[in-house]
Amino acid sequence: MGIIQTDKWLEDEFEHPTKICEKLLPAFNGLSAPKIYHQLAEFGMYRPSDRTKEIFHSMKENKTWEVVERVLLDYRKKWRGPDIPIYLFPIGQQRSFFFRQEEKVKGGVSYPDKMFLFLSTSLTTKEIEALFVHEYHHICRLTQQTKRFEDYTLLDSIIIEGLAEYAVLVNCGRSYLADWCSMYTESELKNLWKKYLGGNLELKKSAHKHDELLYGLGRVPKLLGYAAGFKIVENYYKDHHYSTRLSFKLPAKKYLLAENTFTKNSRNK
Repeated sequence: MGIIQTDKWLEDEFEHPTKICEKLLPAFNGLSAPKIYHQLAEFGMYRPSDRTKEIFHSMKENKTWEVVERVLLDYRKKWRGPDIPIYLFPIGQQRSFFFRQEEKVKGGVSYPDKMFLFLSTSLTTKEIEALFVHEYHHICRLTQQTKRFEDYTLLDSIIIEGLAEYAVLVNCGRSYLADWCSMYTESELKNLWKKYLGGNLELKKSAHKHDELLYGLGRVPKLLGYAAGFKIVENYYKDHHYSTRLSFKLPAKKYLLAENTFTKNSRNK
């Protein structure tokens, strides 16, 4: 498995991403190609345009597939991580809260058995590594948890995002953290936790409100679940030794036990 040569797919069918998604049918258990494309586009997959074609050509010139393969081999060895397929595509140019930087956008989505990275031009190798670290941490944690992906709760989702970005901090440095890590002060998060998150931690992933709270949709502050997750994890590791491999296994509720976290007065009873 490893890096899938999606550059060949793009060469043949760039203008027809739904046809490209037909190649993904075996990996998506019964979803149609249009539904796969819609799902991936929500997380950043390109829509055909002159600009996204330029991005594709730039990715080829910069040997992006080889760059990501080197990063994968490094972290598979370092983390003893699983061998899963990784698909690279140009990123769409619409603005979205999934993107780390407006001028150097990148995005991704991970499933227990596969990863998708959506990349732009002008990204440094370290920026690509930071995105990879976040997504690959998801996969390593998903494969080492006993809970089924379908049974994940809002708390599980909050913590998995926080842990993934904390891994970016440890491996790449603070300057490579996503903007949402510093989007709210601790005081603001304490109030927002009480208002939105603290009473909804057991919401299943399938519930519509789960995504509203995690991503910050509608009236919910933007990326609230992500920001809260990072702060919970960061606070936890102020008082506990960090081990990447343990971070794949510790239950989400463990991270709420930190006495210095903003959640200590507003946990679920």
